[in-house]
Amino acid sequence: MSGFLLTVLGIVAFAVGLLFSIAFHEFGHFFWARKFGMRVPQFMVGFGPTVFSRTRGETEYGVKAVPLGGYIRIIGMIPPAEENESKRATRMRSFIAEVRGAALNDVRPGDEGRVFWAKPWWQRVIVMFAGPFHNLVLAVLLFTVLLTIVGTSVLTTTVRTVPECVLPAGAVTAVQEDACSVPITLEGQTCEEGTPGCALPRQSPAAAAGLRPGDTIVAIDGQPLDPTAYDSWTRMQEAIRTSPEQPLGLTVERDGARREVTVTPIPSTVYADPNDPTEGTTTAGYLGISPDGQLARQDLSDVPGYFGMVVTGAVERLVEIPERIPQLFRAAFLGEERDPNGPIGVVGVGRISGEVFAIPELTTMEKVSTFLQLLASINLVLFLFNLLPIYPLDGGHVAGALYEKARSVVARLRGRPDPGPFDIARLMPVAYAVAGLFVVLSGLLLIADIVNPITLQ
Repeated sequence: MSGFLLTVLGIVAFAVGLLFSIAFHEFGHFFWARKFGMRVPQFMVGFGPTVFSRTRGETEYGVKAVPLGGYIRIIGMIPPAEENESKRATRMRSFIAEVRGAALNDVRPGDEGRVFWAKPWWQRVIVMFAGPFHNLVLAVLLFTVLLTIVGTSVLTTTVRTVPECVLPAGAVTAVQEDACSVPITLEGQTCEEGTPGCALPRQSPAAAAGLRPGDTIVAIDGQPLDPTAYDSWTRMQEAIRTSPEQPLGLTVERDGARREVTVTPIPSTVYADPNDPTEGTTTAGYLGISPDGQLARQDLSDVPGYFGMVVTGAVERLVEIPERIPQLFRAAFLGEERDPNGPIGVVGVGRISGEVFAIPELTTMEKVSTFLQLLASINLVLFLFNLLPIYPLDGGHVAGALYEKARSVVARLRGRPDPGPFDIARLMPVAYAVAGLFVVLSGLLLIADIVNPITLQ
């Protein structure tokens, strides 16, 4: 199959997976809403013009033209106005009244006990939490299949390269084949041998200890390492970085035999953040080995730890989005190089999926592994993002129901009457503002993903 057709296949596969993820999210809301007796007249995947729809019972099921979301329509999301609500006309009150009226127009005779706002607070929490929870379930399932059946790309403890000498970060000779025979200063600048502060780069500790490419490190300081575990290289790297000038005992497997090797990492100047040189440099232990990568299956017991690591990374990326928006804008409109660690939209992820399918050097299982990683990550982001306690996200509805319950408990403790349902209509101006921000961000991501995409190259 040609590279173009494989690219199209990767994009289509991701689009189908995304649509299924959206539909599964909405089904979570739909199932519990129906179970609690709420009326749900629409279940739609996508936005824009309706491509296909069919009515079954009291619900219209359909697919819309733009596969970037979905929704179900539950009757009575907004409660009637409170009796003591001010009647003084203002632009904001008129807007809220208009929104409330539009929502109440959907309520038919006989729906009084089936509207969302009239249900107990805990039922509303379950209904709104169920959508993101379905994405979480799908993410856990996909990551489990990825780790235990397909395998994931890991950095193993098998040595790939052993440099002969140590070069400081930013050394001007780093790209030269004879870098180890060119005198440099401590800052990495070339100099004349014999002058103060000028010398040949020192031999790397790994080379001095006799480590070779192909060696597999199976223990460090007596602690066993699974060569293909997802976190073994990270553990080893951390031990090396935190042990400058401290001897480390390595158990090395070579040609089926094991030997004990003692190495002493040397202090070296490295980038504090390898992905961001602007963060400056720091001193860390340096041994002088790089890992070999391969596709490897993990044990089922490794899934919680791996998933926790992925969740931590996803949360960090979500928190960083506001500070990365200026760079995204410059990349979209001013031609600045795109930050590979910055936010990316579904169009960009779909494009990466297409690239992966078209890379001839990757095996079929490696392509499937990367695809599952992308789809699982999308579902994890959908879970985390939708639970933000901001209206109109699902988390905003959950927060509103929890606030209503807390308010009711406080009123009971004070001997006062129950204040009744929380009037979420008052948050509609906030909802429109938040929705507007999301639209702007989505548009910015779309433009950046088209004109200046993040690519595997």
